[in-house]
Amino acid sequence: MKVAFLNDLIYGYASSDASTVGGNERQQWLLARALASAGWTVCVGIREGLKAGERRTIDGVEFLGINQGLYLFDWYRFLASTHPDWIYWRGASHLLGLLVQIARLLGVHLIFAAAFDTDVHPRSALAARRRWWLLYAWGLSGAKRLLVQHGGQLEGLPSRWKPKAFVVRSIAKTHGNFTPHSCREPYVVWVGMLRRPKRPDLLIEIAKHSPKLKYVVCGGGTIHRSPAGYSQRVIEQLRSLPNATFLGQVAPEKAEELIARASVLLCTSDQEGFPNTFLQAWSHGTPVVSLQVDPDSIIKRLKLGAVTYTVQSTVEELGLLLASPQDRQSIGIKAREYIDSHHSAEVVIKEFEAAAYHVS
Repeated sequence: MKVAFLNDLIYGYASSDASTVGGNERQQWLLARALASAGWTVCVGIREGLKAGERRTIDGVEFLGINQGLYLFDWYRFLASTHPDWIYWRGASHLLGLLVQIARLLGVHLIFAAAFDTDVHPRSALAARRRWWLLYAWGLSGAKRLLVQHGGQLEGLPSRWKPKAFVVRSIAKTHGNFTPHSCREPYVVWVGMLRRPKRPDLLIEIAKHSPKLKYVVCGGGTIHRSPAGYSQRVIEQLRSLPNATFLGQVAPEKAEELIARASVLLCTSDQEGFPNTFLQAWSHGTPVVSLQVDPDSIIKRLKLGAVTYTVQSTVEELGLLLASPQDRQSIGIKAREYIDSHHSAEVVIKEFEAAAYHVS
């Protein structure tokens, strides 16, 4: 079977571009690489990074430079020349409806994968061109398969689409022997773009209420889902905190290294999908403290950290965890077991193929 992807940032991760950010794109690269390893033919059409017609293969995944004209014409020519069985598209976009129609013209099926919890609610899914949500809904209706990251997303999907929906988890892997918590530096790490839904304002409030705790913050400014000037105001406040080290945007490898060495990962987001940072943290045995986000109540059920809801409870929980390397070590062992059993490439590819080959 042959599957095609259309996303430039996949190439950024594949080629180890230090400036590349985006959990959505990171997961697409991990899936593309895993599918290639499992015997699928995988091609990725990109408008930037390679010249039109130029090809490069990385870890079994072929990247093809396409033109930089109108998106829809470029995509049509790419798909017509590569003849995939499937197109894989991840994340809400008003262009989805039109892409589904292009796929139909070429006899190609489309797999849509949710990247954010609101992706399953068409009216509220789009961050840009929100009035065009009907085009997005048209795409969801025409997609052959709908993939969600966890049971909560599946439950939120309109009932008419559930028969073609499947839970396919994100990919992660454990990394050798993780650093014992008795040897770790006592700091809390926060990683994410400084946009409003990530609630960096709550991070600042938590840090102010816990002056004895050390925070390391990684994240660049953005206007995505945020008003102009929002990120800059956050950066100024972070730099003024005596117990916070603000590193700005760092390379993906650096962010993962900081997560691997941290005592705790903190999440202040109001909404997510299934955060890549959670998977990275648990892969390295790092507990997660989250104010709101807990897909399928995994943190609560498996005791992989804590869900706190309030600033005061967060401060208390962080203090308790940083004071107890033994408790963190126990959580870390369970977290890595969870990653191996639910998010390994082998497990996820089985879920993906079960969805793709399902007879509807």
